[in-house]
Amino acid sequence: MPVHTPAAFPAARLRRLRRTSALRDLVAESALRVQDLIWPVFIREGEGIEEPVPSMPGVSRLSLDLLLIKAGEALELGIRTICLFPYTDQALRTEDCAEAWSPDNLTNRAIRMLKAELPEMAVMTDIALDPYNINGHDGLVVGEEIVNDPTVKALVKMALAQCEAGADILGPSDMMDGRIAAMRRAVESAGYKDVAILSYAAKFASGFYGPFRDAVGASGRLVGDKKTYQVNPANRLEALRCVARDLDEGADMVMVKPGMPYLDICREVKDQFGVPTFAYQVSGEYAMLKGAMENGWLGEHVMLESLLAFKRAGCDGILTYFAPDAARALKS
Repeated sequence: MPVHTPAAFPAARLRRLRRTSALRDLVAESALRVQDLIWPVFIREGEGIEEPVPSMPGVSRLSLDLLLIKAGEALELGIRTICLFPYTDQALRTEDCAEAWSPDNLTNRAIRMLKAELPEMAVMTDIALDPYNINGHDGLVVGEEIVNDPTVKALVKMALAQCEAGADILGPSDMMDGRIAAMRRAVESAGYKDVAILSYAAKFASGFYGPFRDAVGASGRLVGDKKTYQVNPANRLEALRCVARDLDEGADMVMVKPGMPYLDICREVKDQFGVPTFAYQVSGEYAMLKGAMENGWLGEHVMLESLLAFKRAGCDGILTYFAPDAARALKS
């Protein structure tokens, strides 16, 4: 969009519209709403358990009974969408990752519970094999290779199990080629035509995921790295090709991950494709800001400032661990 060149000073005084809070709000170009927030939550087995994640201050793994309580509180704050990430018992992590599509795995039980008790809450899932993989990878490992096509077949089974449990939004985060088309065909054929796919379309091989891997118990198990399937952080055009491909294959919405280091990609995706565009303020971003806030190095206002940046960059919504705190701040 062309930017008009203002008249010369003093005819144009840009500070006129910054003078009061009312004037600043009147001409604000972007706005952050509670409805824009998706809350990622880590879940675990047990009862009455709220287990802090050391590398993510203020974030805990929740047993399902506490998940229900916390989700209800989030809904009262205006947060309408929750995204589930399981911390899977070591005994259930295998090379074939079969627990990923078990109808009674932790995630599927959580979906059924939330849809039964809080039907107005939209439930988003994660589709990747790393919480179930003894190797810590998002795909099946054969030798030293993360194999694409067998992984896609496994992911389809995972997607169908989540649809059967009642998921509203599938979140494929694996970055395997062809997985969106395969999921869309399978989901449609099985009669789940209304289930949406929010594809992690531009997911970069980033160093900002470390605390998340701690939270789901994958850090110590990862063999090698994920650079053969996640996008090179240097590659802007490749990321846009990934978005175009996933939309062509049937994704309803797309995501850029991580968030703040990739705001340029968020803007380009929104401008080029004009589709619902999301970003994930990932664990490393959260940990940096939260740690600095707790130490008094940054003020609490940087939380909302960081989230507003996503809206300014064109995002329709944000996955953020700050969601409950941000919702309270927006309401106050």
